[in-house]
Amino acid sequence: MSPDTMQAVRLHDYGGPEVLVAEQVPVPRPQSDQVLIRLVAAGVNPADAKMRAGYFKTFMPLSLPWIPGVEGAGIVEEVGETVTAFRKGQAVYGMMTGSYGEFAVALAANLQLKPAYLTFEQAAAVSMGGLTAWQAIETANLQPQQRVLIHGAAGGVGLFAVQFARLRGAEVIATASAKNVEFVRSLGAHEVMDYNAARFEAVVDKVDAVIDMVGGEVTERSWQTLKPGGILIYVVGRLTPEQQAPGLRATSSGPAPIEKLKDINALLEAKRITPVVGDIFPLAEAHQAHALIQTHHKPGRMILLTA
Repeated sequence: MSPDTMQAVRLHDYGGPEVLVAEQVPVPRPQSDQVLIRLVAAGVNPADAKMRAGYFKTFMPLSLPWIPGVEGAGIVEEVGETVTAFRKGQAVYGMMTGSYGEFAVALAANLQLKPAYLTFEQAAAVSMGGLTAWQAIETANLQPQQRVLIHGAAGGVGLFAVQFARLRGAEVIATASAKNVEFVRSLGAHEVMDYNAARFEAVVDKVDAVIDMVGGEVTERSWQTLKPGGILIYVVGRLTPEQQAPGLRATSSGPAPIEKLKDINALLEAKRITPVVGDIFPLAEAHQAHALIQTHHKPGRMILLTA
């Protein structure tokens, strides 16, 4: 039997990173189609920090107190009565609810068995970034020899976007900070630009697609790089009409359907893509992770060690 209580990080009101507190809370219990996971690692996403700060509270209010976290990796502790795909003791990863804790529940359909060669930290870095990048590449409908410009290529979504685009045979141009240029090149990008050294729109043109994980003025400048008929994929939120350029195609893009995690897992099993772990923090220091997430932290997905 799992314990009755666990350590988790919660917030009792919206605010800055300091509202995240580690405390004892009840262990969640799985419903009939759910799995209870004893977590080892959890991914820290920029969206977690936005939810904490209240950016979405007008249309997506939290039920407070709230445990952040939507992805993680760990060991199956208990399965619901209708679950047949998993059993106690298996190592799994995927999308789940409240992963900033020692335990979390997930729909069985949201999980995959962890490839044996991956660490739990690596597995926790896959789901949200991989699914979001997958959908962006699908929306762009990249074909062999087409050219794609990827902004924010060193981040948790961008690093997968580079790899998926390469698998499609596209020519990948990426932007990153100077310290991450070689890292992005190691992912397979054909050309990587230091966004502080030159204005990308002055040297890049006639791309078939732009995948934008940055927003702001980067979006505005990206229109100049598209060829006629090209498309801008906006991954950092909802693209408003005011952000669009007349006569050019653009669309917002979020995570792919959870069923695509099976396809991503197949690529991981075949070692055709590589997840990347960024900064690592113990669970009790989740507030420090949130304080750092909007700065130039290490490339890859930030991770909390929950075990």
